[in-house]
Amino acid sequence: MTKKHVAVLMGGFSSERPVSLSSGGACAKALEDVGYRVTRVDVGRDVAAVLTDLKPDVAFNALHGPFGEDGTIQGILEYLAIPYTHSGVLASALAMNKDKAKGVARAAGIPVAESRVMRRSAIVNEHPMKPPYVVKPVNEGSSFGVVIVKEGQSHPPQIIASPEWRYGEEVLVERYIHGRELTCAVMGDVALGVCEIIPVGHNFYDYDSKYVPGGSKHEVPAKLSPNIYQKILTLALKAHQAIGCRGVSRSDFRYDDRHSENGEIVWLEVNTQPGMTPTSLVPEIAQSAGHPFGELLSWMVEDASCLR
Repeated sequence: MTKKHVAVLMGGFSSERPVSLSSGGACAKALEDVGYRVTRVDVGRDVAAVLTDLKPDVAFNALHGPFGEDGTIQGILEYLAIPYTHSGVLASALAMNKDKAKGVARAAGIPVAESRVMRRSAIVNEHPMKPPYVVKPVNEGSSFGVVIVKEGQSHPPQIIASPEWRYGEEVLVERYIHGRELTCAVMGDVALGVCEIIPVGHNFYDYDSKYVPGGSKHEVPAKLSPNIYQKILTLALKAHQAIGCRGVSRSDFRYDDRHSENGEIVWLEVNTQPGMTPTSLVPEIAQSAGHPFGELLSWMVEDASCLR
């Protein structure tokens, strides 16, 4: 049987362009290795015309950030009637807005951190909440723009209100959760496994610890008690379903076990377009669950559809 023609969408014009190019390149090669006919598409404003001429059977969405994972490219693919991977228009838009996604998660009974959305100019003169807390863009990924305000810090972070800030006028201010960084991959209707992320030489899982080789250590599967491990699997799948995700997603958590083994588990966000770079988490978790990279990507291509 002739394998499908897959257009791998990568690059784009968000701040996550380099990550997307790395993800897209790795995915394109792996799909070719398992027999698909692949066209690499560096996405520009003319993407609709490019895809109309190309006429692929499937669009593999390896874009990251605004336009690529916020429902925009998904809407274009729906209009063109090209089956695509990952989540659809609504789930993508919802998951990209951290505050709205938290509202849905909270309503589904998933524990989330206390937070509020504010204009960035309102943070300059006084703390928006008692430190420690985190300030992050409402609609960005890859930890761009994340600022941690530590306990005892006398003034709010001035960078948020400076001209250097490039991540929008609204920010999410969220209570800082002490503890371990955990993430869980979901594939279809199955939570694959939990990974603990241990940053190396970084205070938290920032851009460099995510994408620079050696920037973090990944424990797959995470060394957790069976009940905590199972609880995170359950919460990740519940978040995936509540937000309406399709294909593969990844939920991030903090687990504070400083005072007891049961501790506090807090869901942070769901990523509908998880990275697929050589240092990315989902491929590692999938491999540990018995799904090699090529098999994982083949599943995603065969799962592709419209009206997701």
